[in-house]
Amino acid sequence: MIAYHDTEWGVPLHDDQKLFEFMVLDAFQAGLNWKIVLHKREAFRRAFDDFDANKIVQFDDNRIESLMQDTAIIRNRQKILATVKNAKCFLAVQKEFGTFDAYIWSFVNHQPIVNTWTELKQMPASTLESDKMSTDLRKRGFSFVGTTICYAFMQAAGMINDHIITCPRHKEVQL
Repeated sequence: MIAYHDTEWGVPLHDDQKLFEFMVLDAFQAGLNWKIVLHKREAFRRAFDDFDANKIVQFDDNRIESLMQDTAIIRNRQKILATVKNAKCFLAVQKEFGTFDAYIWSFVNHQPIVNTWTELKQMPASTLESDKMSTDLRKRGFSFVGTTICYAFMQAAGMINDHIITCPRHKEVQL
């Protein structure tokens, strides 16, 4: 958890494949502890072909059943099916906008929102921006993209800097 916080969380991310990875992992985190998901991250990478959406859209019933037997990942059929569905939607967004990055960062006007929280309890579970993102993603057919999941995704992808101001990473991720 510390390594993830100190190297990835909150760093502005513009790589489509990594953005998709974060979206998938945040969906699997729904209802669970983030530590569980991070612990299984490498297994998820293996199971979902390094989060290559072009490969994931080809997953058939046999592949899905194989994933349901994979004890190294979170075996939730709805979340696995949503990953396949979201890969199709992700590719459609790339086709429409050129990159998923161009689309997803539009929800923050292509600039990270820098918050100045002094305590963790000040952080909201969602914002107007995550509400808008959730609504638009759902309209485009994505699943497991509620506003709280979108907010967590925005934090992870550096679209929102929610490091508290006393955290050294608060300033570091702004550079």
